Amino acid sequence: MDVVSFRTPGLGDQTYLLTHEGKGVLVDPQRDIDRFLDAAAERDVELRFVLETHLHNDYVSGAEQAALRTGAELVLPAAAAPAYRHVPAYHLEDLDGGDGLTLRPIHTPGHTPEHTSYLVLLDGEPAALFSGGSLLVASAGRPDLLGPERARSLARLQHGSLRRLAALPPGVGLYPTHGEGSFCTVTGAGRLTSSIGAERAGNPMLAIDDPDELADALLAAPMPIPAFYRYMGRANTLGVPPMPPVRVPELDAAPQGAQVVDIRPRRSQARGMLPGSIGIELDDDFGSWTGWLLPYQEPITLVAEPDQDVAEAVTQLAQIGIDTVRGVVRDLGEAATQTYELLTLDAFVRRLAQPDAQVLDVRMPAERREARLEGAVERFLPDLVTQGIPAELTPERPVLVACASGRRASIAAGLLARAGHRPVVLADAGVAEAAAALGRPRAA
Repeated sequence: MDVVSFRTPGLGDQTYLLTHEGKGVLVDPQRDIDRFLDAAAERDVELRFVLETHLHNDYVSGAEQAALRTGAELVLPAAAAPAYRHVPAYHLEDLDGGDGLTLRPIHTPGHTPEHTSYLVLLDGEPAALFSGGSLLVASAGRPDLLGPERARSLARLQHGSLRRLAALPPGVGLYPTHGEGSFCTVTGAGRLTSSIGAERAGNPMLAIDDPDELADALLAAPMPIPAFYRYMGRANTLGVPPMPPVRVPELDAAPQGAQVVDIRPRRSQARGMLPGSIGIELDDDFGSWTGWLLPYQEPITLVAEPDQDVAEAVTQLAQIGIDTVRGVVRDLGEAATQTYELLTLDAFVRRLAQPDAQVLDVRMPAERREARLEGAVERFLPDLVTQGIPAELTPERPVLVACASGRRASIAAGLLARAGHRPVVLADAGVAEAAAALGRPRAA
């Protein structure tokens, strides 16, 4: 048996391809399925099953299309009841993969009500566990994504699910779908994979014996929920069309009514963007931030460098169901009049020390426990879209913007600039470094 993992860092998720005696099992595939099917073909593997652990909240699934392309059996939790043809996975009703390979569904509600993990047995011996959003490395799947009304009930169910999985033999490999960087985890998950024994020894969620105490811990400080999550469950229930081609036409100018997203490096953006555009430089989490900050499924025009490949941007958007990229503009000409300023840490700290400095911190609330800047206006980046620019910030003076690394601050700069402010961004450092340089870090 071999397990190949495919990391999607911008979403904090992993897809797995299990291979055994020429047969393959694909687990929780994302929409861009070619990378998984190509890997199976390279290994001369016939795909036998495509498994889904739950109806995903954070991305559009490629499971149905992978099964249709390959003839594999599509398996979903019995209680998921999607609108397309599939094999329902019932608790402890084994699926025979042939040649000594058995898949045992284990109902593990908590992250979602229907959530099902899959235990892999080789010749009757437990070997690996695909735990989806149940037991994670040093963490657990969050129970509040379906709304606060059901969160505590699901959190209590998660207690039983974690215990059920922790009772498996210690040598069983643990392969969760959600990991570091995912907003589907309760806390920052650790390594990508683990074992049952290692989690018994070190997972803090398994150290809590009482269901209500675990529910308190799971719900104590929930992370924000990305805005596009609300659309994923419905898409994955009704079925998703194949991923469209990633090629987009070259445009001379952005069409009227399109959301303009500048994917160039922040230093290019700072020198000039199209008025009204938002700057989200292309990186692993480009799709997540775009889906969170822009109206879902509205037409999008990308702005890119002359030699920049836009295929990755289009792919990341398609992973969360956004198929509305209409084209790319590469020559801005004289129209790039929306600007902002980038500063090094030393220069930023000097500006902070000025008595009339106004400061905006766009980190998540949980991040503020590490350090704060005295007098800063604190707004998580997406709140600048949903709630507007804070009234405390005046356009008459520059706004010093910081986050943890400069990425979110540069995105905020575009939002501020199009609202008539003069943003000044801490480009390559964060609030913690700035507070330390001032000599007055302050914990929450």
